[in-house]
Amino acid sequence: MASNAGYSHRDPMLKKRDDFEDILEERRTSSDLRYGLRCYTPAPYKGVTPCHSGLLKSMVLQSDQLTYVIRQISKETGKATADVQEEASAILEEMAHSLQLNTVRFFAFSLCKVFKTLFKSICVNEEGIQRLQQAIQEHPVVLLPSHRSYMDFLLMSYLLFTYDLSLPVIAAGMDFMGMKVIGEMLRMSGAFFIRRSFGGDQLYWTVFSEYVRTMLKIGYAPVEFFLEGTRSRTAKSLTPKLGLLNIAMDPFLKGEVYDVHVVPVSISYERILEETLYARELLGIPKPKESTSGLFKARKVLSEDYGSIHVYFGQPVSVRSLAEGRVNRRQFNLLPRHIPTRPGEDVQSFVSDSAYKLVRLQEENMVLKPWVLLASLLLQNHHQNQDQGMAVDQLTEQALWLRDVSRQYGAFLHWPDHIAPSEVVSSSLSLHGGLVRLCEGRVHLAVEQAGPSSPGEAPSPVTPEEKLLNQAVVLLSCASYRNQALHVFLRPALLASALHTAASTQKHEVFNSFSFLRNIFSNEFILCPGATVQDFEEACFLLVKTGVLQVTQHEVLVTESGHRTLSFLTNMLDPFLQGYQVVCRFLCEEATDTLTEKEFIPAVRKFIIKHLLAGSLRYTEVLSSDLQKNSLAALLRLGAVQKIKGADQETLKVDTVMVNSLEDTLGGKLPTQKAVAARL
Repeated sequence: MASNAGYSHRDPMLKKRDDFEDILEERRTSSDLRYGLRCYTPAPYKGVTPCHSGLLKSMVLQSDQLTYVIRQISKETGKATADVQEEASAILEEMAHSLQLNTVRFFAFSLCKVFKTLFKSICVNEEGIQRLQQAIQEHPVVLLPSHRSYMDFLLMSYLLFTYDLSLPVIAAGMDFMGMKVIGEMLRMSGAFFIRRSFGGDQLYWTVFSEYVRTMLKIGYAPVEFFLEGTRSRTAKSLTPKLGLLNIAMDPFLKGEVYDVHVVPVSISYERILEETLYARELLGIPKPKESTSGLFKARKVLSEDYGSIHVYFGQPVSVRSLAEGRVNRRQFNLLPRHIPTRPGEDVQSFVSDSAYKLVRLQEENMVLKPWVLLASLLLQNHHQNQDQGMAVDQLTEQALWLRDVSRQYGAFLHWPDHIAPSEVVSSSLSLHGGLVRLCEGRVHLAVEQAGPSSPGEAPSPVTPEEKLLNQAVVLLSCASYRNQALHVFLRPALLASALHTAASTQKHEVFNSFSFLRNIFSNEFILCPGATVQDFEEACFLLVKTGVLQVTQHEVLVTESGHRTLSFLTNMLDPFLQGYQVVCRFLCEEATDTLTEKEFIPAVRKFIIKHLLAGSLRYTEVLSSDLQKNSLAALLRLGAVQKIKGADQETLKVDTVMVNSLEDTLGGKLPTQKAVAARL
């Protein structure tokens, strides 16, 4: 008899989420100019009037820590202290924002026009706004939005202005500063510009960290940055970058503030503006350089419909509560606060674990639109049936089945139940008309019409490789929408795949297989370090709850009714499995002793294109450079590949025996016994 004992997980269906309000509804019936010029009186931190940006810079330059580092650099380099001070001042001048309300008002007015043109609605959870308002008045606040589009940071400032909250200061890349006029306008709207890499520059790091810390210590404004570091081109969450989070937590850890509140924000787009641009980047076509002229050339997007945006402001997370029992803050009393120290292992581990938790909170509150489910189904059908497509009725039926499954798994799904399912499907297909085509009642992915030919022109002759890459743009664009649901299905999908590769149905064998897959994919997906057992139990809980598995004390058994769900889950993970396999095959068959990391992506892409054209690979998605980079990172982490320092550059040394073994295991080539069906 199956036992469900031991699964004490909180049912994800019971998670309560706030309702949404469409902020564009009022904007469509009132004056944009009046909106931009309206009275703006945000309640500041502890009622203290924020200081001017010039005074903020003076506080940074006169801080004890920066003064100490300037003296140290002067001693080490022999430079005059005044010269190093001047360098620090120049760095800060280049970096710092110069927030001006008039510029913010101009952006508010302009963005009203743009948003009403591009989007049907921008929906915000107003309860989250109320929680944020209270947090800003009581604590230093860090805003952590998800990052899927350039639109994110404009949208965040627009929303805070709309709700009369303190405008955030936003960490932005230096490439934006190079945009004439627009760069300075962003600076005057609260952006501060930082280099992508500091290259061990101690002075730059100190100026930057002291600038952020000072803003938090005095409650100058909410500090906003993207925990993932850059936009996700695949719509999957990226492995968090810890540098800025470390700095943001530092004032609390050193006892300079009582607490810091971190607010994860989930921004969900029904249709992403950069959809095709991202797909091309993943295929090796460089992204256009940020420029004002490029911005104006992109005006044609204003003629398109991008559906709705949902923005969910999560519960503020107290750093004090997170650190309780994890970090001994007494260690920071051993040295004066102004002397820079490298964080101890306990602090590094705490910041890393917190970062993963915060990204998971972002994921949990991402709103999935019907198209996410449709794209998942259409991709799987395309890989199985190629050009046959799906009947609209069949697609609708499968979408309803998947809607119910995803809700049971705790997905935050925005499926309008008051509208007929056929209309929901039809509306979604219409919005994403560039990715699908309807022909004789069947829906196909638009891979045949993919290509850059202009309207009215006969398509120019293309080589098989060009045709493949044009098709890949459509497939990678669809995959980016499918990826939005991966966090919902990931753990059950890992378990479903583990059942296929495990040596038997014995629970410990299935767990070992699950653990292997989870480990190898930990660069690909957000999987919290040290949570393997918890993830396995969560996957078991969900699949038992939905009648897919029976789990006894010693065995994991598939039910008669569970095969449909297991098939969907394994198909969802298969492109990633094949992507890692083909990278292993490339490294064993074609990697030379002189292969560098820079040469790896172009070389593996060429290898994959050859095999796709030969028909020996099923998934065009394996052309994604993101997947290739992640697979190499996993092999480096596992020690199957090593970086060897040479006279001029690092090369990649491949352990072919280990890489071959990993490829076999990923392909399920171990002696396996398929999961036995349990008779219920």
